[in-house]
This record gives sequence, C-alpha cells and structure tokens, in this order.
Amino acid sequence: MVTADRREQTPFEPRRASTSRGGSTPVKRLLKVYMERPELVALVVLVALLAYFALRSAGLFLSYQNLRGILGLFPELSIMALGFALLMIAGEFDLSIGSVFGLAPIVLCALAQHFGLSFWPCFAAALLMCVVVGLLNGFISLSFGIPSFITTLGMLFMLRSLCVVIYQSGAAPALPSDAPAWALTAPIGFFRVSTIWLAALGLVIYLLLERTNFGNWVRATGGALESAKSMGIPTNFVKTACFVISSVCAGLAGIIQVVRIASPLPSLGDGVELQAIAAAVIGGVALSGGVGNVLGAVVGMAIIRVIDSGMVMSRVDANWFKFAVGFLTIVAVIANIWLGRRARGIKVDTGK
Repeated sequence: MVTADRREQTPFEPRRASTSRGGSTPVKRLLKVYMERPELVALVVLVALLAYFALRSAGLFLSYQNLRGILGLFPELSIMALGFALLMIAGEFDLSIGSVFGLAPIVLCALAQHFGLSFWPCFAAALLMCVVVGLLNGFISLSFGIPSFITTLGMLFMLRSLCVVIYQSGAAPALPSDAPAWALTAPIGFFRVSTIWLAALGLVIYLLLERTNFGNWVRATGGALESAKSMGIPTNFVKTACFVISSVCAGLAGIIQVVRIASPLPSLGDGVELQAIAAAVIGGVALSGGVGNVLGAVVGMAIIRVIDSGMVMSRVDANWFKFAVGFLTIVAVIANIWLGRRARGIKVDTGK
C-alpha cells in the first residue's frame, strides 16, 4: 500500500513543480531583462515624473507652451550627453566638455569676424578644433598614465580661459550673418531642427555601439581593460576615438545653442558638464565603464529637464533644483547596483 502511494505521488510531484517553473519563467525572464537594462528603469522614472508634475500643476505642466520650452534646450544638452556617455562606457571621463561647449561657437564666430569667412567653413574649423581637444585629452591621459579626470579637469580650466581671451581680443565675436538657423535651430511645429540632429546622432552612436565591432571593443575596453588588451583590442585607439566623439558632440551642441540664442558668450556652457554626467548616470551608464546605453543618457537628460521645469510649474523654490538632481544621481547609482545584483540572482530556465 505504501509502495502504491509512492508510485502515485512520484509522477505527480515533478509535474506540479514543472508547471510552477513553466508558469513563472516568462515573468522571471521579463523581470531579469528589465533589471539588466537600467535605461528602462530611467524611462519609468521619467513617466512617473511627468505624471507627478502634471498632477501637481493641475495639468499646466503638459501644456503646449511648457513642453515646447522644455524641448528648447533639451537637444543641445542631450547631444553633449550622448558623446559623454559613450566615453564613460569606454571607461574614461571628460570634464572639459562644458568648456568645449563654450569655446567651439566662440572660435566659429571669431574666425568669421576676423577673416571674413562664411558660416560653414568656420563651422568645420570649430569642429576640427574639437577633434584636436579630444586627441589631446586621449594622448595625455593614455601616454602618461594620467587619470582622465585630472587631464580633462586641467583642460576645462585652460579652454575656459581661452574662451575669455578670444572673446575679449578686439571686438567681441558676433554670430555670422549667414548663420543657417533653418539647418540647426529653426522651429518645425512642436520641435526644432536641433531635435533632428539629436535623433540622427543618437541613432548613429547607438548603432555604432550596439551593431559594430567597435561597439564591442568599447564595452570590452571599459569593462575589463587588461582582458581587452589580451584579446588584441586596440584599447588606446578605442579610448582616443571616444574622447574625440565626446568633444565633437560638445562642440556641436554649443554651436547649435549659440545659433539659437544668436549670442556667443565666454560663460556659455559653464557647469553643463555636470548635467551631462548626471544624465549619463541617471540613464544607467556605469561610472566604472563597460555598462550602459547612450540612449539612456538622453532619457537621463529628459529627467533633468523635466525636474527643472516641473519645479517651476509647481512653484517650488528653484534653488532646490541642484539638490534634486544630486539626490537622483546618488539614488540612480545605488539602484543600478542593487538591480544588477538582483538580476544576476534571478535564474531563468532556458529549456523548452
């Protein structure tokens, strides 16, 4: 009798356990994917903030004029955050992007004013200057073994000084009269042309990171430098290329903003590098490198702009803005570490 009972129970119990595993596997798999993609977490935070500020402001936050105001500065800052996020994934840091943001348009305007050149040659020359800055950052950091934080901190001060010197040498540079606002900042309905630049650059950098060998090299270099070297990956080339891309994105963003406001200033971009860093971290890019997605940085920048505008629309003291961004940055780092550990602990049955 005991034997019969055991024979009846033995086939039944495994089937019950199997059914339980089969029912929970899709949910676990979805949860694991979500936890492993911190940019998705940032997207949920963005939606929650939009809903919160919409309720707090009785719907005024989602008005046409307010959303258009948010999108006015958003493309430039997001373009800068894209390049910086790519560099962070490669395991490096660039504090000089705020100074490049301010220097590139001043160089453009000074060349146009002092040499009588049209906009596009000056535009190309300003971006070439950004390439040189990126090459210098990479060369100094990698050749002398100096942490990029120190190299680019020094470059930040030097380039900011150049902004003031060039601006004050003779007549203050002015935007060329043939500056094509239609190609950079002209409004097109709800958006501006700069949004198209952001979308195009975001797509290019995303495909570069996710669909090419160079993208694999970037993640390998940032995640495990010595292992990447042992596999024959040209890590110095990868890092230098990312320095250049970061610098060019910052310079392009600065030029777009100056064309939009029609006034180059030596203080332009002062402190915006901190917003780019915060956006990348909030968007899930790991400070240690190797982890993250450049599109997460765009979501992170959207969160920052939403907080800025939402606090104004909700009549919260604007002095709390930096506090909120700093708090969210710390929380994002803690949350990403915690979610990563939990995701690694989730075991998913991949069998049929």
